[in-house]
Amino acid sequence: MLNALGLLKQRRFLPLFTTQFLGAFNDNLFKTSMVLFATYQIFNDERQEGFFNALVAGLFVLPFFLFSALAGQLADTTDKTRIIRVVKLAEIGIMAVGCVGLALGATGAVTMPIALMLVAVVGLAFHSTFFGPIKYAILPQHLEDDDVLGGTGLVEAGTYLSILMGTIVAGVVYDETWLVAGLTMLVAIVGYLAARQIPPAPRLGPALKLDWNPFTASWRLISATMHIRRLFLAILAISFFWTIGSVLIIAFPPLVKNVLTAQASVASLVLGVFSIGVAIGSVVINLLLKGDISARYSPVSVIAMAAAVIGLWLSVRLWTPAPAGRLYGVAEFIAQPEAIPVVASLLAVAIFGGMFVVPLYAFLTTTVPKDQTARTVAANNVVNSGAMTIGSVVVAAIMAMGVTASQLLILVAAMCLVAAWIAQRLHRACDGPLTC
Repeated sequence: MLNALGLLKQRRFLPLFTTQFLGAFNDNLFKTSMVLFATYQIFNDERQEGFFNALVAGLFVLPFFLFSALAGQLADTTDKTRIIRVVKLAEIGIMAVGCVGLALGATGAVTMPIALMLVAVVGLAFHSTFFGPIKYAILPQHLEDDDVLGGTGLVEAGTYLSILMGTIVAGVVYDETWLVAGLTMLVAIVGYLAARQIPPAPRLGPALKLDWNPFTASWRLISATMHIRRLFLAILAISFFWTIGSVLIIAFPPLVKNVLTAQASVASLVLGVFSIGVAIGSVVINLLLKGDISARYSPVSVIAMAAAVIGLWLSVRLWTPAPAGRLYGVAEFIAQPEAIPVVASLLAVAIFGGMFVVPLYAFLTTTVPKDQTARTVAANNVVNSGAMTIGSVVVAAIMAMGVTASQLLILVAAMCLVAAWIAQRLHRACDGPLTC
């Protein structure tokens, strides 16, 4: 991984890394600001807050489920760089809609700002749907084979560091809606300029006849990919990881407000710690694997993740709430004796999660021919988003029935064990030149 840092000096990687970094930052800045605004300024009930967070999560992943197949086909039959530039240009328009919603929110209105911000969330989801297959599929095309794992790790680490930055900034400025609007628009413009520096990535295989029907296209794409046992198991394991992640992200803001009795800045801190952990895990697994594309550490990593989730649940149960009518700020939160085990457990959850998932993404892009990588990643995105949508619906339903955010952690721990079983089967199924 340390050697992979040299890729950041090269045009074949740096503009793509920068474009992805800025896109993830903007997505997270906008979504987190909106969620914190709703949680702390609009709603005053844990069930309503949990339902709204689940709604946002579900709306964001729905386009992935419906249109990832089309995105994969386009990426494998068109110059990938051209698609990136179109997508980043569209982001500017999407953020304009979100900025109007944020500006109206500053006036005290509720319904129209929330509606416009949700429209922007869906727009950002479309943006990510068409960019998602490319950010991984373009790596084998621009990088040497022994640089792909390092490049994948850098993309993952950079993504979560940008999420960290977006989360921190959102926690500070979420109630300054004009400032959030200006920042998101500026970042969208800079992201487009960075995208224009990415080298061409022309089609490698024959042109495809596009299937514009999202349902038949998705079915054919999954059928063409999932019959390969190793890909099936890798995609299934990744889907469990992102479903686990979606449950955690839904649970965090209500957990911080109602159980840890802390302010929005602490919710931002919690999400930021999670992002740091995944970035650290991405670096650690690359050092352990030394460039090999292997799933051998994935089972033990996700088992350790389950143990860390249980540790987080126990730490939360021992938490001393703030006095009635008050919420802890960051300084007060950190000063609590239970803060260290809470933060340490959360960090461990994220580190082991990063160690689990990074090799699986590298595995997807190197197992198939280079002219099929975008469709393979797209098939993964369809299954991932379907699993996350189901997870969001289930979480919204069980929280509406009275299940608390802290109780969701037990569900997460159980899901980690299922992911470990799948990862172990993947490890046993691997053969050929890959060291799995």
